[in-house]
Amino acid sequence: MSNPELDPSIAKFKKFVQEHPGLIREVRNGNKRWQDFYEQWVLLGEDDSSWETYLKDASSKKVEEPAKKKKSKQEWMKQVTGLMEKVDMNKMEGNIEQLNGAITNIQSLLAQFKDENKQTPTKPSNPSTRRPFQFYRD
Repeated sequence: MSNPELDPSIAKFKKFVQEHPGLIREVRNGNKRWQDFYEQWVLLGEDDSSWETYLKDASSKKVEEPAKKKKSKQEWMKQVTGLMEKVDMNKMEGNIEQLNGAITNIQSLLAQFKDENKQTPTKPSNPSTRRPFQFYRD
C-alpha cells in the first residue's frame, strides 16, 4: 500500500514505524508526535540505539499487558470484596429508610405548595385602582 506520490524518505519512515510498533503506542498515548519521531529518525538514522526500546517494547508489552490486566482485575475484585465485608447491611438499610422518608417529606411539601398556588389565584395589578403613596406625619 505505498503511495507513489510520497517522498521516498517518508515511505522509508513508514516502513520503519511498522517495524517499531512502540512508536505507534507512544503517539496514541499522546506522549510524542509523529513529527518528533520523524525529525529524530532523520537526525539519528535507523540504526541508533534509542530505537531499540521501541523495537523491544512491542514484543515485551504483548506478553506483559494481559498479565497486568489480569492482575489489576484481581486487585480490584479484592478491594470490592473487602469493602463489602466492611459494610453493615443493617446500617445501610436504616440509612436507605431515612433517605426514603426525607424524599417523601420533600414530595409532600412540594405538593402543598402546588395546592396553595392553585387555591389563591393572582390578581392582575391595575395601576389606576392603586392608591397613591402618601406620607403620614405624626
